[in-house]
Amino acid sequence: MAARSAPSCHLRLEWVYGYRGHQCRNNLFYTAAKEIVYFVAGVGVVYSPREHRQKFYRGHSDDIISLALHPERVLVATGQVGKEPYICVWDSYTVQTISVLKDVHTHGIACLAFDLDGQRLVSVGLDSKNAVCVWDWKRGKMLSMAPGHTDRIFDISWDLYQPNKLVSCGVKHIKFWSLCGNALTPKRGVFGKTGDLQTILCLACARDELTYSGALNGDIYVWKGINLIRTIQGAHTAGIFSMNACEEGFATGGRDGCIRLWDLTFKPITVIDLRETDQGYKGLSVRSVCWRGDHILVGTQDSEIFEIVVHERKKPFLIMQGHCEGELWALAIHPTKPLAVTGSDDRSVRIWSLVDHALIARCNMEEPIRCAAVNVDGIHLALGMKDGSFTVLRVRDMTEVVHIKDRKEAIHELKYSPDGTYLAVGCNDSSVDIYGVAQRYKKMGECVGSLSFITHLDWSSDSRYLQTNDGNGKRLFYRMPGGKEVSNKEETKGVHWASWTCVSGLEVNGIWPKYSEINDINSVDGNYIGQVLVTADDYGIVKLFRYPCLRKGAKFRKYIGHSAHVTNVRWSHDHQWVISIGGADHAVFQWRFIPERKLKDALHIAPQESLADSNSDESDSDLSDVPELDSEIEQETQLTYRRQVYKEDLPQLKEQYKEKQKSGTSKRRERAPGNSIRLHFVHGYRGYDCRSNLFYTQIGEIVYHVAAVGVIYNRQQNTQRFYLGHDDDILCLAIHPSKDYVATGQVGRDPSVHIWDTETIKPLSILKGYHQYGVCAVDFSADGKRLASVGIDESHTVVLWDWKKGEKLSIARGSKDKIFVVKMNPYVPDKLITAGIKHMKFWRRAGGGLVGRKGYIGTLGKNETMMCAVYGWTEEMAFTGTSTGDVCIWRDIFLVKTVKAHDGPVFSMHALEKGFVTGGKDGVVALWDDCFERCLKTYAIKRAALAPGSKGLLLEDNPSIRAISLGHGHILVGTKNGEILEVDKSGPITLLVQGHMEGEVWGLATHPYLPICATVSDDKTLRIWDLSPSHCMLAVRKLKKGGRCCCFSPDGKALAVGLCDGSFLMANADTLEDLVSFHHRKDIISDIRFSPGSGKYLAVASHDSFVDIYNVMSSKRVGICKGATSYITHIDWDIRGKLLQVNTGAKEQLFFEAPRGKRQTIPRMEVEKIGWASWTSVLGLCCEGIWPVIGEVTDVTASCLTHDKMVLATGDDLGFVKLFRYPAKGKCGKFKRYVAHSTQVTNVRWTCDDSTLVTLGGADMSLMVWTNEMEGSREKRPCDSEESDTGSEEDGGYDSDVTRENEISYTIRALSTNIRPMFGIKPHLQQKEPSMDERQGIVRPPVSRAPPQPEKLQTNNVGKKKRPIEDLMLELVFGYRGRDCRNNVHYLNDGDDIIYHTASIGILHNVATGIQSFYQEHNDDILCLTVNQHPKFVNIVATGQVGDSADMSPTAPSVHIWDAVNKQTLAILRCYHSKGVCSVSFSATGKLLLSVGLDPEHTVTIWRWQEGAKIASKAGHNQRIFVAEFRPDSDSQFVSVGVKHVKFWTLAGRALLSKKGLLSSLADARMQTMLAVAFGANNLTFTGTISGDVCVWKDHILCRVVARAHNGPVFAMYTTLRDGLIVTGGKERPSKEGGAVKLWDQELRRCRAFRLETGQITDCVRSVCRGRGKILVGTRNAEIIEVGEKNAACNILVNGHVDGPIWGLATHPSRDFFLSAAEDGTVRLWDIADKKMLNKVNLGHAARTVCYSPEGDMVAIGMKNGEFIILLVSSLKIWGKKRDRRCAIHDIRFSPDCRFLAVGSSENSVDFYDLSLGPTLNRTSYCKDIPSFVIQMDFSADSRYLQVSTGCYKRHVYEVPSGRHLTDQAAIDRITWATWTSILGSEVMGIWSRHAEKADVTCACVSHSGISLVTGDDFGMVKLFDFPCPEKFAKHKRFLGHSPHVTNIRFTSGDRHVISAGGDDCSLFVWKCVHTPH
Repeated sequence: MAARSAPSCHLRLEWVYGYRGHQCRNNLFYTAAKEIVYFVAGVGVVYSPREHRQKFYRGHSDDIISLALHPERVLVATGQVGKEPYICVWDSYTVQTISVLKDVHTHGIACLAFDLDGQRLVSVGLDSKNAVCVWDWKRGKMLSMAPGHTDRIFDISWDLYQPNKLVSCGVKHIKFWSLCGNALTPKRGVFGKTGDLQTILCLACARDELTYSGALNGDIYVWKGINLIRTIQGAHTAGIFSMNACEEGFATGGRDGCIRLWDLTFKPITVIDLRETDQGYKGLSVRSVCWRGDHILVGTQDSEIFEIVVHERKKPFLIMQGHCEGELWALAIHPTKPLAVTGSDDRSVRIWSLVDHALIARCNMEEPIRCAAVNVDGIHLALGMKDGSFTVLRVRDMTEVVHIKDRKEAIHELKYSPDGTYLAVGCNDSSVDIYGVAQRYKKMGECVGSLSFITHLDWSSDSRYLQTNDGNGKRLFYRMPGGKEVSNKEETKGVHWASWTCVSGLEVNGIWPKYSEINDINSVDGNYIGQVLVTADDYGIVKLFRYPCLRKGAKFRKYIGHSAHVTNVRWSHDHQWVISIGGADHAVFQWRFIPERKLKDALHIAPQESLADSNSDESDSDLSDVPELDSEIEQETQLTYRRQVYKEDLPQLKEQYKEKQKSGTSKRRERAPGNSIRLHFVHGYRGYDCRSNLFYTQIGEIVYHVAAVGVIYNRQQNTQRFYLGHDDDILCLAIHPSKDYVATGQVGRDPSVHIWDTETIKPLSILKGYHQYGVCAVDFSADGKRLASVGIDESHTVVLWDWKKGEKLSIARGSKDKIFVVKMNPYVPDKLITAGIKHMKFWRRAGGGLVGRKGYIGTLGKNETMMCAVYGWTEEMAFTGTSTGDVCIWRDIFLVKTVKAHDGPVFSMHALEKGFVTGGKDGVVALWDDCFERCLKTYAIKRAALAPGSKGLLLEDNPSIRAISLGHGHILVGTKNGEILEVDKSGPITLLVQGHMEGEVWGLATHPYLPICATVSDDKTLRIWDLSPSHCMLAVRKLKKGGRCCCFSPDGKALAVGLCDGSFLMANADTLEDLVSFHHRKDIISDIRFSPGSGKYLAVASHDSFVDIYNVMSSKRVGICKGATSYITHIDWDIRGKLLQVNTGAKEQLFFEAPRGKRQTIPRMEVEKIGWASWTSVLGLCCEGIWPVIGEVTDVTASCLTHDKMVLATGDDLGFVKLFRYPAKGKCGKFKRYVAHSTQVTNVRWTCDDSTLVTLGGADMSLMVWTNEMEGSREKRPCDSEESDTGSEEDGGYDSDVTRENEISYTIRALSTNIRPMFGIKPHLQQKEPSMDERQGIVRPPVSRAPPQPEKLQTNNVGKKKRPIEDLMLELVFGYRGRDCRNNVHYLNDGDDIIYHTASIGILHNVATGIQSFYQEHNDDILCLTVNQHPKFVNIVATGQVGDSADMSPTAPSVHIWDAVNKQTLAILRCYHSKGVCSVSFSATGKLLLSVGLDPEHTVTIWRWQEGAKIASKAGHNQRIFVAEFRPDSDSQFVSVGVKHVKFWTLAGRALLSKKGLLSSLADARMQTMLAVAFGANNLTFTGTISGDVCVWKDHILCRVVARAHNGPVFAMYTTLRDGLIVTGGKERPSKEGGAVKLWDQELRRCRAFRLETGQITDCVRSVCRGRGKILVGTRNAEIIEVGEKNAACNILVNGHVDGPIWGLATHPSRDFFLSAAEDGTVRLWDIADKKMLNKVNLGHAARTVCYSPEGDMVAIGMKNGEFIILLVSSLKIWGKKRDRRCAIHDIRFSPDCRFLAVGSSENSVDFYDLSLGPTLNRTSYCKDIPSFVIQMDFSADSRYLQVSTGCYKRHVYEVPSGRHLTDQAAIDRITWATWTSILGSEVMGIWSRHAEKADVTCACVSHSGISLVTGDDFGMVKLFDFPCPEKFAKHKRFLGHSPHVTNIRFTSGDRHVISAGGDDCSLFVWKCVHTPH
């Protein structure tokens, strides 16, 4: 059966008829070469009108829907739809891919635009947020991303006249974007009154910030900045779909079918109405226009492309047309001419000339057309309609012959019989009707056998039979013309069919995949002559099969281009072409058929480049004639490297288990042991499943890997050094061209590649984030800058990296099957090859993607499995070794020849200067010349050739060779058996390293008095190893079965070995010869032990759950221990040899008496009192602590106690070796942990003198030797261990300020809610009450004779002309955020200025003058601030703010970097830290910025801030991190401190590595909460703690503690760069010697204390900074103080309230003073002119309100406890005080005549006091029935009325002093008020905004002039309105700066300033009023 291979002929796309006009716009352009570029279906088309020729770009895998042209007009960007859509940038000249941008958008890419110089590309997605994304497209890198809009975006454009600005438009919006850093920030266009808010469809940017946009109603909207300034009405009569800007002006095209040209100022030039031209028709709608010179291109909704020459505008030239709306199903081929007929749901039938590539006839029908057929003579054309009728036309002139309607459902298929006499018509109602052609189409018969709709028909050649297919996939036969069903199979056997278009039937079985039952092939057409079959399916694929193809799952070639369903496909009459039509894409594709004989000349049509995976030329099912895979390769492909638990999952698992166990009582846990171990030597090399992983370094050391360790072996000294950065199996290794760096890839959930230095063994870069499960191949580029890696995920992803930066450059899916090797082209850094199972691909980089082409094998060979690959002497030449022993030689992508090189697979190749070396499974190393013509020399790896210096023994001759490397005059060979050999060119072979072979290793025993050990493994060998410096294998012996355990006798002479089949043997320990063997059990022998002393008994434990006891002397079994319910895991003897301790798989700990085996029960407490000869048990009280928190996931497999009974070593399933202090009582003991083994550690043993620990890795087959370092002896080296990581249970200390900072919840402004507990209906939602007159039905005459209404407000500056206030400028801020932020006050400009922050503003404050300037770009509270110290970046400040979720929208948390002097924003970094950014720090060079988030993981992120690029990010700690700072001399090292946390971080490439601070062996050191950090020379770090100590760290180990550096928490530390002195600040009570600020020397040994003379009981310092001779201090009490270093003098620079909210605010009646009263119990007097606080009074209780008397001589203060006080201003003496209420006084007011004092409280009351009666303050009366608490009060100008606003949104007016409620609205309207501070009332209805569901307007104040009104609200906004503002939602200006809740607001006298008071920010803002000029 020939169908097993794909046909050797080919299809080439020749022409596409159609253009996508529906649902797309602006997709048609002229290129620089005057060609026309557009797209249809999934194909980009470049059409040359001059040559009438099309070129195709086919890099997309689905419908293209957007297109942009590069400004140079050669490159094109196209975007597609799909689940993972991507953007391709391609060259319109060569139609090759230049770049691929992917992995960001979902659903599809709706719009694209290049910027002015073409460097950047912006794209908009079709996802729910319509994401906007900016790309550096050449590098394939995303620069920035933000949610675009909640609704569709239709167009986006760069502003070509302003850098970094974009405009987007869409459904009911237009947005103006600015790009800064990585932040895209939108501003919505303001439609205002100029035009209606409506959908904007297209736009173009012009000079002077002008933007022109086309709207849905046909108007053009003109924008200046973000405001609509004018509209050009009626530019079109309906929506404007397209706008195109060119040098001459603008062209617009609309739904009305008109094109209009405009000049550069948008004045009309001309209009062209296409509907009126000779080609026009009703309903023509323009979707795209492009104007160049005198040519205009127009694309229409109906898939036409017109070209208009401007001076002949009446005669547009039709370049292209196609079908439009609805689906396209009908296709017929003319029987004698090269014509194709198509018919569609658009009701048109069209005839195309296949030779001229043109439409030659078109006719519109009444109904949608579903099928078509042409009679044999070519005269009649029959069309089947959707309504069940069919029509016959004459082909010549398209006139109707007949129209017949016999059916109700659609006609889906019709065909004329080969003799021309009948027409068979198949209908969706499952019948076929037969009509006679000559009888004017009279019905002759009917076929009714089907149960489902008819899909296909074919006539037999003699016209006597008809076969049909229906929707159920049934194939039926009928006799013609009657229509009787043929049931006898025999009758139809010999029938020859005239055509074959059926999808079911024996001949086409092969078109269906092997195992699928789906029904997705729409059409088939057989070409009998060429013996090929073409099919069309639902996935947009056209396939070519051999015909006939009988076996399911036949091979094919496939062609993509159509988007979704290909509905029909046919051969042309002479089989020159295939025509296919697309259902949804309305396109007709014409493919040229290239038969086999022509293929030879047409090699250039070899595989098309593909990004889409579907694009393989061959199909995907297995080739059945490929030889069976080699057993080794087979084994290897089945390895998945999946883990139940990945190391990455451990922290999370621990957290989960800890949560569960919180309830349990926690005992004080033992400390970790003082001893530690260091890896000394590893026996083993990973050869069984890895290749080419062995190299010489520059200095001749050998680098390779085993388990999770990178090993550097020095063969002269026989020593090893280790890279221990990996935490799981290393699978591949590559060496840098300079031979000093190595890349290793590991297993993991998110596996990483480490690049490390072989000299220092330090990681240089860690790459992760793009692979899954593991990395199986890596390779460096020839220049060493790039690295390629391949993953073992399903699609074997290939990634190209810039490894130093840690950046992913490009990524692509590799292959479904395993890839074994990746090689970078040494000559062209952008090219690489991958080779693997039936896979050979040649890749080149295209931006963020890789474009792959399959190797083209042709007739030379089969699709082989490739095991290794190298490049040759030119960039074209490549060589690969196959699994059959051949070497394939490739030129470009073509296989040129194959050479037989080895028997069995070629596993490794290496290229030399002249020639190659190969190694294979046959154990032969072969040297070749430079073109593989001669084999120059071979070396066989044999025992006989072993040189005397070998470190071991070869187990077998000709071991399979897995790695070869050359250098230093030798050939280095790695074998599958785990040996590393060095072959001298002259022949002798030296064995350097070896380990066990494949199979698990379990058995381990150490000798009783010699430094040797024995191992036994599933590889059926028993080996003896020397642990002394010679480190070699001393002896080996083959066993008949694999072994699981072994043990030396006490005298060391015998060695017992337990085997897997239930037998065991005793051998002579020296010669390894058998002494005796027994076979009593069936299952594995799991442990074997000699009794101590003379070794009289041998205990043998098996998986049968028994322990047998043998007498060694008599060789008899003397006892059996029964009673275990599961397999035995460990056994131990006691010292006397009388008692056995047994562990079982069911976690039982049992005891048996020897020698009989009687079971004993021993109480748990007694067990440890018994003297045990050895302890390898993992159960029992003494080792309870060795079970980890996550004991359910992992098992402790082995343990061993030192002979001095101090340290217990354990091994577990996760590959950890741990040391515990013995006995390890209490759950989850503390330990030291070491990672080197990859998965299970199967056994651990101490040597006889405890000097060495030996551990075995089960799956990694390695034997590791560790040196034991006693507590005292070791030099202070950073140990490789990690301390136990179950954070200490002790609390880290307590302090109220720390707790407050830790627990504070930061809300963003947009989510703030009422600060007052208001209830009721908001004013703007209340129904207006009718007035008295309206109720009584009185109609007043329009001109009333009543006197004019009085003024609403008494105005103070009568006589002056009133000038409205038009703007507020922030002039002063009193406040500093010290209560919960730190390190946020810094010097700038040599100490002349200081910079700090409060609320959402950064403040630059001049020390000498007090003048302030502000950075106001933050949209929410600033939490942290830092200054760049590098001289290159002077005055650069970074500030981090609060935000909500990290979705990159404008409310996401962000860091702003800005220039403190000119307040320019340099970058905005939107972060992935949800909630907010709590710490920022610049690196030493100033180029990097570190930020820490408040998200639950407390993420740490590093940025390259100038580019806005995120370099690295990692979860920091599960509890709050307070501060993270770069070391002042480093760009890669920083330290973070927080709650019970200090971590030392290193940036390696893009990875962050961290080490926890080690408390080392300093006596009672415990991990406290760390609050601050400073640095010293020689890698010293100082951290301030909550207890007042300062910890001093060397590297990451605690080396001393400066006890009680402060008495309270050390909140702030500062490292002075110029002299290294360190300033600390803490919480202290001032005393003679102590002070809250101290200046220390560089090592924190001596200090000098400074007292802050603030008069506080305790000083709490939150920020320190040191300048020239001065220390700058910020305190918890919102003071900023400058302390002189010489004289210790304190100068307070900034004052503020300590705690908020600041509720009370009063301005002096005549001077520029004001008072504020706050929750901190102080009232403060501020002077605006002098910019300072004049005085403060401590009241002892929280104050709520304050008020000046009308003359300014008295002050009234209302308190939270219900008391109020009256002070005299002159003396600050109390004039009177009174407490008549229990709860807070909310407002207090003097009447204008000074007679009454009104006091409003939260007890729903207002009390009146008569002041004329003196300071006794007796209440004269009060207001009754106030519905809720009082908010504000105002007196009338005549002191007779009081208006009260209340907490239920109601305003009441009362008479003074009677307190009677005034209800007559008319009377109220006539009152003139002295002041207006009410937020309620019809006069101020307009201040309530639409968005106030949860938040309110909190305060208001009308200016003294009575015409302006300012308000404050819960969102922290200050707004300026005109007064009165009775209309709802009045126009206003808004001013940002405060945190949530502005609590009060007032005008100062003369309306010079506005003062606003903050709730959350405890700050007072002074705004200067800007009046409109006269």
